[in-house]
Amino acid sequence: MRLTFYGAAQTTTGSMHLVEANGKRILLDCGLYQGHRKEAFEKNRNLPVDPAKIDYVILSHAHIDHSGNLPQLVRQGFRGRVFARQSTVELCDVMLRDSCFLQKRDLEYINKKRRRDGKALFEPLYDERDVDALMQLFTPVHMHEPKEISRGITLEFFNAGHILGSALVQLDIRSDHGRNHRLLFSGDLGQPDQPIIRHYEYPAGADILIIESTYADRYHPSADDVEFRLEQHVKYIDRHNSKLLIPAFSVGRTQQIIYYLNKIRERGKFPREVKVFIDSPLSQKATLIYANHREVYNAEAKRMIEEGKNPLEFPGMQFVGSPEESMALNDTPGPMIIIAASGMCEGGRVLHHLKHCLGDEDNIILIVGFQAENTLGRRIVEKRDTLKVLGEEVARKARVEVINALSAHADRNGLADWLDEIKDNVRQAFAVHGEPEKVAAMTELLKEHGINNAVAPLPGQTYKFE
Repeated sequence: MRLTFYGAAQTTTGSMHLVEANGKRILLDCGLYQGHRKEAFEKNRNLPVDPAKIDYVILSHAHIDHSGNLPQLVRQGFRGRVFARQSTVELCDVMLRDSCFLQKRDLEYINKKRRRDGKALFEPLYDERDVDALMQLFTPVHMHEPKEISRGITLEFFNAGHILGSALVQLDIRSDHGRNHRLLFSGDLGQPDQPIIRHYEYPAGADILIIESTYADRYHPSADDVEFRLEQHVKYIDRHNSKLLIPAFSVGRTQQIIYYLNKIRERGKFPREVKVFIDSPLSQKATLIYANHREVYNAEAKRMIEEGKNPLEFPGMQFVGSPEESMALNDTPGPMIIIAASGMCEGGRVLHHLKHCLGDEDNIILIVGFQAENTLGRRIVEKRDTLKVLGEEVARKARVEVINALSAHADRNGLADWLDEIKDNVRQAFAVHGEPEKVAAMTELLKEHGINNAVAPLPGQTYKFE
């Protein structure tokens, strides 16, 4: 058996790990790299594997940095099966089509300049026909139902508690000529006790572990802090007739924010004058999928349902449909909350809202998720005085606030809790999905918890197991 780490190795996005066992080649995730535009474009276009020689893909969840390059894999010759939970399949169907739209729009802007400079025009990584072909290759797998995907290789999914459909991936590999192995891949491990979805699980018996490191070096504030701080921001924009702009991932983060705003309203602390606009067609589709999968809800969300309350909607909340409706919000006076994609401010409707909101000191830009290096979101978190938005330099006068407790990734405490329950048989661990200081913190944490063979692999590095 061999493991090769191609993506999310010493970086946070572009998750892709290759398992070679019993004559089969299996990809764990196939995500898009997100970051500096030119670097991301090159990395995403040049796949490090031959797609035609990949037998299977096992998808941990639907976020684009884990699923986003699957259509290109198909475009370049992959014809195997893609295993995922049913809700992940449904989310991928809408998310990957949205990715096609965003690529097309971004390339129109880039190619306009290249045409002017006499350069060759770029093509999108993939289009909707590739997504159509990919969707035919998905095989839904239920949690806790072992599935033999090939001779001597059995897959089982457990709940990762990250977003709807997120899975811990367990592979039991039985060899005719060496030791048997149980590989456990965390995908993205959720923060304990987050809204709506259930807590992560603790699969036992793995001897090889691949674990994410996104927040291995920090602790999130209490979740109680989220509701209180959101309430204060809502009261502020109500007093100042201003705007609270929240860049948010359409899947996971947007639903969490809706939930918390709903809780504030449930307590009678939400000013009637403040309207809430969810400005993302993808967010609307994803929220509907969340609403259709109540089997994964936690106890609090189920309580709200039993009391006749929908945790994912409330009076005064509106989904914004057309681009014209979205643009009209810029000329509409506050107080209002706009939740818009993309979460890292690298594309989507949030950009024109940023362009209009950044210059007003009464507005608040609220960052509620991880911001990768070289993204506009990271530069906003750094509170730079000037930001380049849609090709123009914009002076930042608006307040920038950050709520880390909304993270859907486990912090150091959550990672330690999970490790303590699953570590007993682990002989080798790999820290991935984190920038260098994060994976270094994760390897330290692994060793503190008794897993001495812990490394942070480099891109392209291969490890063999007898």
